[in-house]
Amino acid sequence: MNIRHSELSDIETIAHLVEEGRKIMRANGNFQQWINGYPARKDIEKDIRDRNSYLCLDDGKAVASFTFMSGPEPTYLDIYEGKWMDDETPYHVIHRLASTPDSRGVFSSVIKFCLEKTDNLRVDTHRDNLIFQHNLLKHKFSYCGIIYLADGTERLAYQRLERQTSLSKP
Repeated sequence: MNIRHSELSDIETIAHLVEEGRKIMRANGNFQQWINGYPARKDIEKDIRDRNSYLCLDDGKAVASFTFMSGPEPTYLDIYEGKWMDDETPYHVIHRLASTPDSRGVFSSVIKFCLEKTDNLRVDTHRDNLIFQHNLLKHKFSYCGIIYLADGTERLAYQRLERQTSLSKP
């Protein structure tokens, strides 16, 4: 799988991938995530302009998109019923991962790509997104607690830390 920065000309492709991701969520009982038009075209465009948007290509065909950005993430400043594995920056965040229903190996490829750029990854997901939670645990992420988005909605927070820190040492 080839992963590259998204361009403004990719907006329609990414919007389609987001809709495919939304359909996967709904088919698996997740009716509360990515609602009310989120993520909107303006979110996608901002990610692209900020050089945080990526496309995954399989044999030249776009099969997934995601946002990968450096922290700090404002909604990660406060965490409840747990704690992050470290209190250090830099860390990077993965947001808005969407793929086609018949794609295989996307999550593994995205994590491998991101870990080539950082050793400290954080991510959040909706409580009903059981597929994403399964993939996070399968790829050695640790559940850390609960965060709240700017609109007050709850998300489960995960982290994968590849280096030893003073907080992660025995």
